[in-house]
Order: sequence, then C-alpha cells, then structure tokens
Amino acid sequence: MSLPTSTLAYSLKELTGYEKNLVLKESPIGSIGAQEVLVKVHAVSLQYRDLVVARGSYTAPIAENVVPCSDAACEIIAVGNEVKGWKVGDRVCANFCPDHVYGPTNEDINNSALGGQQHGVLTQYRTFPAHSLVRIPDHLSYEEASTLPCAALTAYNALYGPVPIKAGDFVLVLGTGGVSIFALQFAVAAGATVIATSSSDEKLKIASKLGAKHLINYNKTPNWHEEVKRVTKGIGAKHVIEVGGAGTLFKSVKSAKMGDGQVHLIGFVSSEAAESSLVFPIIGGGCTLRGILIGSVAQFEDMNRLMEANPEVTRPVIDKVFPFDKAVEAYAYIESQKHVGKVVIKVA
Repeated sequence: MSLPTSTLAYSLKELTGYEKNLVLKESPIGSIGAQEVLVKVHAVSLQYRDLVVARGSYTAPIAENVVPCSDAACEIIAVGNEVKGWKVGDRVCANFCPDHVYGPTNEDINNSALGGQQHGVLTQYRTFPAHSLVRIPDHLSYEEASTLPCAALTAYNALYGPVPIKAGDFVLVLGTGGVSIFALQFAVAAGATVIATSSSDEKLKIASKLGAKHLINYNKTPNWHEEVKRVTKGIGAKHVIEVGGAGTLFKSVKSAKMGDGQVHLIGFVSSEAAESSLVFPIIGGGCTLRGILIGSVAQFEDMNRLMEANPEVTRPVIDKVFPFDKAVEAYAYIESQKHVGKVVIKVA
C-alpha cells in the first residue's frame, strides 16, 4: 500500500470562535522521523478545552493556525526505522502531552500539549513520536478509545494520584460531562460510593444507571454541599471531582471530608457566581486542593489495565458521533452542554 502524501485537516484561522474559523484544508504530510510513526486517525473526541482554545481564552500560547483537538484513536500505517515495539496495524492513542512519559510534568512537557501549544489531531493523518503511544484495549472501538487521552486519564489521575481511591470512599462528581462520567465509572469499579450532581433529572437517571448511589439536582437543591454532608452522615466526600471552577469550588470544599478530603481541580464550566473567600473553609476543613494536568503515558497504561479488568462498568459513554465534515456541528453540540459523557467525530 502506498502511503498518503497529504491530509485533510481542520485548523483555526483565528481564535475568535469556531463558527467561522474552523476550516478544512489539505496539507502535505512530512517525512516520518526515525523514532516516529505515521497514523491514520479513526476518531477524535472533543473537550470543553477545544471551545476555550477556539475562543482565544485559553491560558497557554496557541500555535498559529492550530490544528485543534487533543484526543484521537488511530491506526499505525508506517513506522520509522528506529521504532521498537510498534508495527503497522497497531491500534493506538497518543498521550495528551506526547512528551509526558512518566513522573511529574514540567513546563517543557506541558508545551508539547496537542491541540494548543502544538498542532492537534483533527486530521486524517499525522505523525507521533513512538514514546507518546499507548495501545488501545482490544474491547474498545476507535470511537470509544478516542475518549481516553484527556477525559478518562484526567479522572484516573484524580482518583489514583498521591491519595488513591479505596473501596468504601465517598466520591462526589460534579455534572455529567466526560471527566465526571469517567470518574463515576472508575469509582464504581473501585467499590466506592458515588454522589452525582446535575441540573437535569434526566442526566441524573443516566448517572444512576452507571452506578451513582446518591443524586442531587443542584437547581432544586442549591445548597448541594449540605446534601452531600447529609447523605454521607456528616463525613463528606473523600474525593471531589471539581469541574465547575470558581463558581462551585466553595461548595466543593464544604463537601469534602474533614481532615483528608481531596478536591481535584479540573475544569471551569460553572456559570455560578464565585464565593469571595476560600481561605477559612480550606483551613477549617483540612482538605487538599490538587490541580490535575491530565497524566503520563505510564498512568495511561495503568488506566487501560483497569478498564480491561472491569470492561462493563468502565466502557466509555458516548452521547453522539458526528461525521468528519460536521466538525462545526460537533463543536456546537459540546457548547450546548446537552451531552452526557463524550462527543466524538468519526474521521475514517
């Protein structure tokens, strides 16, 4: 089979919104480095981050005319002459930060982030360094596997970081987006008790089917932190998956277990007004705030083993799949926040 010499790829010509700036164009494929692989992209999943990048409000510098998106499931179609351990036909994901192989991150590693500082994956073909790759679990489709590099690994890093989850822990997940749903599933697999919040009773029904034991509609129960304390008999949540940001952080801190609660700071999607001060609730509650920067290749491999050992309860939840030529519509659907779990673009 002859290798492709060009690829159709989306790029953002300006960072003033995706609606008119997300354009599809043909680009040449560069030569394959000695330690690189060329992949065919089968599926890409979207993140809230992709909207923020397109709006020009991301906190890190963005590559010019950036190819967006960080999460893809791919098939290797060629390997460099020094690559070991990979072959044509292997199904792989590349890590969110390709250079984050193991251990803690740093500024140089963060600057390798796909779909932001570096060109991303919303393309038919591209090369990756071999060290960035993780094998896709056999039981997952390409669409399902495309959800793993950011949402799944972020949830895994939160729950299995310095203070690993234990059976019997209470875990609070805010909302029903990609990270929160994966955290729910990983917590259930660990034998923890999950408390889920949402503005929608219909979304909470899905969370219940996935294993959440306690459901809180925060529109009906605005002081949801008090309800968390009630259902945990005053203990609070050992792990809080905090995706709201400034508008929800105060209540997340108040929801955390006194003395050793872990509040994992991941997102900033909340539209709630921010509380004025967190100093006294943090000191008084004795909780730990930890920012989560996705995870490493090593953690990705550990996570996949967890998923392979618990295939039913950890299967990715995909709300909707869009064709490659409907990427703008996929972005609009993410922006609507109607989804539960992940939104995917089928590329190949």
